[in-house]
Amino acid sequence: MRATKPIAGQKPGTSGLRKKTKVFQSENYVENFVQATFDALQGELNGKALVVGGDGRFFNLAMAQTIIKMAHANKVARVLVGRDAILSTPAVSAIVRGRGCQGAFILTASHNPGGPDNDVGIKYNTSGGGPAPESLTEAIYRCTETITRYFKSTFDDVDLSTPGERSPVDGFVVQVIDCTEDYVRLMASTFDFAKISALCARSDFSFVFDAMSGVAGPYAKAVFQDALGCRPACLLNCIPSTDFNGGHPDPNLTYAEQLVGIMGLKRDGSVNEASSGSVPDFGAACDGDADRNMILGRRFFVTPSDSLAVLASKVAQCVPYFAKHGLKAVARSMPTSCAVDVVAKDMGVPCFEVPTGWKFFVNLCDAQALGKGDWSPLLCGEESFGTGSSHIREKDGIFAILCWLSVLAHENAATASAPLVGVQAIVEAHWRKYGRNHYMRYDYEEVDSAKAKALTDRLSAFCAVPAGIPALEHGFAVAKADEFSYHDPVDGSVSSNQGWRFLLKDGSRFVFRLSGTGSSGATVRLYLERATPPGSPDLLAPPSAALKNLIEAALAFAKVREFLGRDQPTVIT
Repeated sequence: MRATKPIAGQKPGTSGLRKKTKVFQSENYVENFVQATFDALQGELNGKALVVGGDGRFFNLAMAQTIIKMAHANKVARVLVGRDAILSTPAVSAIVRGRGCQGAFILTASHNPGGPDNDVGIKYNTSGGGPAPESLTEAIYRCTETITRYFKSTFDDVDLSTPGERSPVDGFVVQVIDCTEDYVRLMASTFDFAKISALCARSDFSFVFDAMSGVAGPYAKAVFQDALGCRPACLLNCIPSTDFNGGHPDPNLTYAEQLVGIMGLKRDGSVNEASSGSVPDFGAACDGDADRNMILGRRFFVTPSDSLAVLASKVAQCVPYFAKHGLKAVARSMPTSCAVDVVAKDMGVPCFEVPTGWKFFVNLCDAQALGKGDWSPLLCGEESFGTGSSHIREKDGIFAILCWLSVLAHENAATASAPLVGVQAIVEAHWRKYGRNHYMRYDYEEVDSAKAKALTDRLSAFCAVPAGIPALEHGFAVAKADEFSYHDPVDGSVSSNQGWRFLLKDGSRFVFRLSGTGSSGATVRLYLERATPPGSPDLLAPPSAALKNLIEAALAFAKVREFLGRDQPTVIT
């Protein structure tokens, strides 16, 4: 036992605890949070197996060694750790579920930059393989506020460079595992690899994947190259780097610059007329810990909201996991566009609107086990490039890409010698049937917290008295305004203050939300949406044009420029 004292600010966000690397390197910072987690679990891990791994970023190896020694001191019997402490977030969920482990520490700051001057993160996942529920994260935080000691054994660092079992002390086993084996096995049972392989072998089909120097690289090689037969040249930036080779591993039009250029696009999603040479038919990327995805067609960007809606309409036809029992429900985060709602209504399946945070989807996936309803197989997603299902309890970038490859294989099964049915054709056919939800997101990153609060205080005041909201620019009028609150149908919990929603009389809407995924300052996000019905002359209009007036009206209404001091957002998607 070693003495310590509370460290302020160790409150986990929607995806764990994220701070600058130097904060994590400060005395007892990691030890306090890890011990607080063990304390909050109240002996749940005694004599059990724990998984440890992460996205390969700087300082992860040191944290893994600390957790291994603290696990022994806190009576854990076995630790399963990825070789070199590398495991993707989806793979951790698969390992916990597939091997019957009691929980996991995931070392990731997800899509945030890495390196000595950037970000580090840690989060705890439970025995179901999903993120800790709010009740547990609150208990962890309370423990960080009162902690006075931690337990850590003193044996030498464990060799994590090669698979195999080590026993640094009697009665305690560290099992170093191949990072991809469990995950590839799960994907092979979820999808029809033979049909996807046939698509990838076509002479008129080309595919490029960008791992953004994150942990997705080894999984891409194991799945796309080794299992599906894609050429090595299809895989970009697939060697994990501690600082993501100086990049920002967020798979969007701004940060996945290399892939976006290869696919013939500009950073705003429009066609780059100056691009030359052959453009691949299908492009995809994952973020640092491989739980997010971006989907691109030839000179065509698929928004995450459209991706979710298209997959909802197709997966039961072409993905064995869904075909076996049918798609029973869909779910989306509140800021995600309502495109999937239209599909769900047409299919006659429930559609759930939840707060941002994957743990809310996990509850829906586990509903049957808790005696609350059978909604699995369930497909779910977030506008922030996250897609997943009940096959595990995390969002899953490679899974989403395999879903799209399955759709492409299905749509082209009868056209082996005909022109390829590509991503753009599939999405535009979807719009012609269901209509289109034109959608954009503005991110204002690292905003001064006081400025962000002043803006949100203004929004809260309007939501408290919606009748007092004046007319907006361009003739828009607010029909309803509120702060989103979610009543969980599974555990009965209530999550309040989840974003400011403004529904306009013409059916358009805009939403403001503070993001919990940054490590410093505040991130203010503005979401804008307009429903465009089938047959509308605006159906194929670019979002920037279709939403121009709504954008101007929302920015002026909230006085974003005045409060945040920003003329432009940091990122537009």
